[in-house]
Amino acid sequence: MPDAPPAAGAVYRGMDQGTLDRQYSPSSRVASLHAYLREYERLSEAARRDHPVHTSLAYGPHPAERLDYFPGQAAGRAPLLVFVHGGNWQALGRAESAFPVPPLLAAGAAVAVIEYGLAPDVGLDAMAGMVRRAVDWLLRHADGFGFTPHRLHLCGTSAGAHLAAMALLPDASAGPDVSGLIAGAVLLSGMYDLEPVRLSYVNDALRLDEAAARRNSPILRLPARLPPTVVARGGNETEEYVRQHDRMVTALRPRAAVTEVVADRRDHFDLPYDLGVPGTGLGDAVLAQMGLEGTTA
Repeated sequence: MPDAPPAAGAVYRGMDQGTLDRQYSPSSRVASLHAYLREYERLSEAARRDHPVHTSLAYGPHPAERLDYFPGQAAGRAPLLVFVHGGNWQALGRAESAFPVPPLLAAGAAVAVIEYGLAPDVGLDAMAGMVRRAVDWLLRHADGFGFTPHRLHLCGTSAGAHLAAMALLPDASAGPDVSGLIAGAVLLSGMYDLEPVRLSYVNDALRLDEAAARRNSPILRLPARLPPTVVARGGNETEEYVRQHDRMVTALRPRAAVTEVVADRRDHFDLPYDLGVPGTGLGDAVLAQMGLEGTTA
C-alpha cells in the first residue's frame, strides 16, 4: 500500500511547526533551563578557582577562538579531553563550560574547554573549522602543555556533539583535517542530521539552506573507520533527540568500537555532570575509553 499522505501542516515526519520546534527545544523537558545555566556558571567558576588553569589561550585568529587548559596531574603522561559546549550553536562559552573538569582531573586527565564563534554572526561551516583548529593547535602544543598527543579525546554535548562529530570527518575544507589524530570521541545528546534542525526555529539563527544542512550532517558523511566512540543521551530527552541518538549509534557500529549509554535519571542538560565520575554509566565509559579506569584518586 502507498504511504499515507502527510498530515495537513506537516513540516517533518508528520510534525507540524510547533511540534517540530518543541522537539528541538530540549528545555521543553526540564523545569528550568535558567537554573542549569546558573549552575554551569557557578561550577565553572569553582573549577577555575580550585584548579590550575591557563585561560583565554588563542588557538586561531577569530576573537572567539579561545580555550582554557587545565593541566593533568601526571605531567607528560596525561590523556586530554577536549570539551565542546552546547547551546544550540548560539549560546554559552568557556565561562559556563568548565563544570565537567574536576572529576576528569581527579581521574588523571587534562582538560581543554574550547570556545567558538556563535550564530548568527558565525556560520556552521566556520564553527566546525574552529573546533578542528582547536584540536590541531592543542596537538601542536602537546609537549609544552604536558599531555600525551596520541591520547586526545574529543567530547561535545548537544550542539558541541555535532561539532565534535564533524571533526571526525576527513574534511579540510573548513580548518585542518584532524580526523586521524583523535584517539576517541564522546558524543552527548547530539544532532547529527540537520535537515529537521533546518526546518525548526533553530534555523532562524543558523540560516542553513538544504545544501548547507547536508554538508553539515555528519551522519551522512561518516568514513569507513572511526576511533572508539561513546554515544550517550539522557533518559529524559525529546523523541527527536532519541531518534538522532539511535540513528548515530546504528551508523557508527560498523565503523567504530561504540559504547552506548542511556542515563535514565539524566536529561539533556545534566548528563555532562557524569563525565569522569566513576560509578556512573557515562563516567565509567569515558574513563575506560581514555585508559583511566581505576585510577581516580
